[in-house]
Amino acid sequence: MLFNSKRVSLRKMSIDDIELYHAWRNNMEVMISTNPSLDVYSLEETKSFVENVILGSSSSKSYIIHHKRSEKAIGITSLINIDLKNRNAECIIDIGDKEYWGHGYGKEALKLLLDYAFLELNLHRVSLRVFSFNDRAIALYQKIGFQQEGVSRQALFRNGQWHDIVHMGLLQSEYN
Repeated sequence: MLFNSKRVSLRKMSIDDIELYHAWRNNMEVMISTNPSLDVYSLEETKSFVENVILGSSSSKSYIIHHKRSEKAIGITSLINIDLKNRNAECIIDIGDKEYWGHGYGKEALKLLLDYAFLELNLHRVSLRVFSFNDRAIALYQKIGFQQEGVSRQALFRNGQWHDIVHMGLLQSEYN
């Protein structure tokens, strides 16, 4: 399945994306604001994770974000923990190529994913978790319509300090 906006497109993740995803997954500058564990993974561990968790799960859908003009893969976005009975899912987004940070590509990609979640899957609610120090991401999520629903206080230890994890949610009726 392919989704398109003005500047980005989403393509379903495949086995062919393992090495690219591996590079993003091991880049600490990319993962410091999104990955709680900050582990370094071997290529074999990443391959197993992609095959078993990302591609092998019936409750998740992951897409590679492509910059349309350059045709370059710049990130990944996913719906995880999809619960069709209760019409809920959690979303994740990472712009893995730092060159594309701060230019609105994440917003476009997330809106494509939310269009799919709400308009195609007919989900009622999409949630996410974001680290409290990730001000740019929080501002983006609020601009899209996500509301803060709770906080896991001091749940993340990063750079010698404790940080909160903010829980946000968006209902289908709130999404424009």
